[in-house]
Amino acid sequence: MQPRNMSMSGVVDLAAVKAAGEAKAKAEQARAAAARTGGAGAVAPTALVIDVDEAGFERDVLQRSAEVPVVIDFWAEWCEPCKQLGPLLERLAVEYNGRFLLAKVDVDANQMLMQQFGIQGIPAVFAVVAGQALPLFQGAAPEAQIRETLDQLIQVGEERFGLTGIAVDPDAAPADASPAEAPAGPYDAALEAAASALDANDFGGAVQAYKNVLADDPGNPEAKLGLAQAELLGRVQGMDPQAVRKEAADHPGDVNAQIAAADLDLVGGHVEDAFGRLVEAVRRTAGDDRNTARLRLLELFEVIGPEDPRVTSARTALARVLF
Repeated sequence: MQPRNMSMSGVVDLAAVKAAGEAKAKAEQARAAAARTGGAGAVAPTALVIDVDEAGFERDVLQRSAEVPVVIDFWAEWCEPCKQLGPLLERLAVEYNGRFLLAKVDVDANQMLMQQFGIQGIPAVFAVVAGQALPLFQGAAPEAQIRETLDQLIQVGEERFGLTGIAVDPDAAPADASPAEAPAGPYDAALEAAASALDANDFGGAVQAYKNVLADDPGNPEAKLGLAQAELLGRVQGMDPQAVRKEAADHPGDVNAQIAAADLDLVGGHVEDAFGRLVEAVRRTAGDDRNTARLRLLELFEVIGPEDPRVTSARTALARVLF
């Protein structure tokens, strides 16, 4: 799959970072509770297949591709192979349970999109991952081949860009239904203890507490956010900001120096600077150094949250330098 583009002044403000983290944790907790009760935090299986037109392409495909791989099925009513492939892709979208989103584009009604993707015949299937277009296959491919392609696509999204997919609730309530009271989650006590450790500046204790939750529930959104927050605060706690920044300025090719400075950038509220520094580190390096910078950038994405537009922009920038 070959991608192409689609279109501190030295003061470490730990209190501000913790306060921001607590707010994000509450939002994530509310989203998890909504998922348990079929609320807005999770979507119904039918929401995994959407019709997309030119007007909504940026919103429904490009923006969504920052959280989940979007597979695009270019089809037309008169196309007989499309009538075989379309239902298969829709079934797989539901079966893969939110690991990719299927966007269906009627080429007769969206000629400009067809031209932009350089499509010569249909059915044609592309994917968009973090703003990058990937040609997948053309024609009514066998199901085994399609599954293999989807598995590779999802792996790329997870390993290179940290895309976690969409939460799916098979019993999601209608949009106009009254929300039910969320039951207590099984890890509420453990998460409260972790937050207390964070408040007490016991970053090591908080890290361990969040890891304990994730050992049992790897996808727990509040624990993932809390862990990223606690690890960041623990890393910067003993730093000399002036020395760290001088080291990074004097040695632009030193990945570890750039990573330390990026941590300080983020803690100081300079989110774009932190992301840009690490994207540049990925661009400059190769091998283990490049992977180290990339992984730290993905960790910092967790601190800010996947829905933040600065994360979306940085994911796109990361995709461009990786490919």
